[in-house]
Amino acid sequence: MKVKVNIINKSKNALPAYATDLSAGMDLRASLDAPVTLNPMQRKLIPTGLFIELPEGYEAQIRPRSGLALKKGITVLNTPGTIDADYRGEIGVILINLGEEPFVIENGERICQMVIAQHAVATLVEVDELTDTERGAGGFGHTGKK
Repeated sequence: MKVKVNIINKSKNALPAYATDLSAGMDLRASLDAPVTLNPMQRKLIPTGLFIELPEGYEAQIRPRSGLALKKGITVLNTPGTIDADYRGEIGVILINLGEEPFVIENGERICQMVIAQHAVATLVEVDELTDTERGAGGFGHTGKK
């Protein structure tokens, strides 16, 4: 399924694009005037220079890039970050360095993935009790190791 998303690009980088026909996310790039260093356990908001207009019923999810996470310990702090359909500001990405070495982010560096996803709007109905299930209230490892 394809959905139209309006975008303004104030960066000096190309528009985000899917790497393959079956990719779920597209890489977003840092839009920087000068390199930014992330020291171990440091977090910073990294601008992208991108502004989007999502259709009603859609969100954009900001997720880490697996290669950066595995090789350098760089991840998105509030994973997944959510961009709502009514947000019109610049997409900023909160990166954190969980690695052991400083990491330098250059302009144009691929820093995260953006996934466009449809979502439902719930109507909450207050009740006195919920239907019973086999699992019940079991959580956080309730199913154990098999």
